[in-house]
Amino acid sequence: MSINVCNDRSMASITSLPSGVSGSSLVLISEQTASSSSTISFTSGIDSTYKEYIFKFINIHPSADGEKFEFNFSVDSGSNYNVTKTSTVFYAVHSEADDAAVLEYDTYSDLAQATGFQRIQFIGNQNDESLSGTLHLFDPSNTTFVKHYMGVANDYINTDRSINPYYAGYGNTTSAIDAVQFKMGSGTIESGTIKMYGVV
Repeated sequence: MSINVCNDRSMASITSLPSGVSGSSLVLISEQTASSSSTISFTSGIDSTYKEYIFKFINIHPSADGEKFEFNFSVDSGSNYNVTKTSTVFYAVHSEADDAAVLEYDTYSDLAQATGFQRIQFIGNQNDESLSGTLHLFDPSNTTFVKHYMGVANDYINTDRSINPYYAGYGNTTSAIDAVQFKMGSGTIESGTIKMYGVV
């Protein structure tokens, strides 16, 4: 496989990376598909094998209208999801009519030393409404540092708007995180898929 590299003077085809330079790849560890599911929990496969885990959620659709999609971490294999977290959240909004453009901080969703679930975004339950996005969890098995996370999503609502939440924070624990749970604030995850990857 060749890689095309373009700069201000030329384009070259590279057939291999220089010594000491390597790319990254994703290893699919687990995949779960919701079917009126109260929660989707990943309670195995999160360990010291990888320094970064990525959760990809695809077309999450709730049973109840306007409910928030959220997640939390566990340090006891999923017995409790209550890791203390501090985070920042902001979102961008744009419409099909090219109006209602917004970029602002979200004080409703940010956390300050809170054990509750981290909200990603509200989702409507009209037939074509859904949310997709990613959550990155860094070095969850490290027992020296806090546990950083960050992510982004896109939410389509039937007023023909795109809502893009961006969130980042840390779990204030030096215990190893070994489980992650996703759920709606109320009701169930009617449909959608969440995939967990390890980053090589």
